[in-house]
Amino acid sequence: MQKKENRIQNIEVRILNTEDRMQNIGDRMIRQPAKSFQDLIVWQKAHKWVLAVYLYSDDFPKREIYGLTSQLRRAAISIPANIAEGFKKKGKKDKSRFMNIAQGSLEESRYYLILAKDLGYGDSSQLMSQLKEVSKLLEGYSNSILNSIF
Repeated sequence: MQKKENRIQNIEVRILNTEDRMQNIGDRMIRQPAKSFQDLIVWQKAHKWVLAVYLYSDDFPKREIYGLTSQLRRAAISIPANIAEGFKKKGKKDKSRFMNIAQGSLEESRYYLILAKDLGYGDSSQLMSQLKEVSKLLEGYSNSILNSIF
């Protein structure tokens, strides 16, 4: 199990330094808008979390392949997928709807992690911690969409 924990901790996804998207305008720094969903830190962290979920669920009992393993992975994938899909939507309403779907999938994933732990399939505390971070980022991104002027 220790080996698996190390694999989960060592998953790396390129997370852009916010300074890469900073531009000096006069006497102030302005962040340039993301050009693709892959530029969004919330998407990057959610994608990294999905990779960790795949490693974690690899050791679930084989009888769960069409049950909990499939459900957890499906819900997990839905988070960054909906962030990506919502990124290209034009209006606030459309963008917000996809972020809301991602938030629903996040909560569904949270439940599946609780269930997996309660069934004795492994310690999900590290995944829960990462999920909490994704949740906060997603909430912030959703609020910024709702409060934007476009």
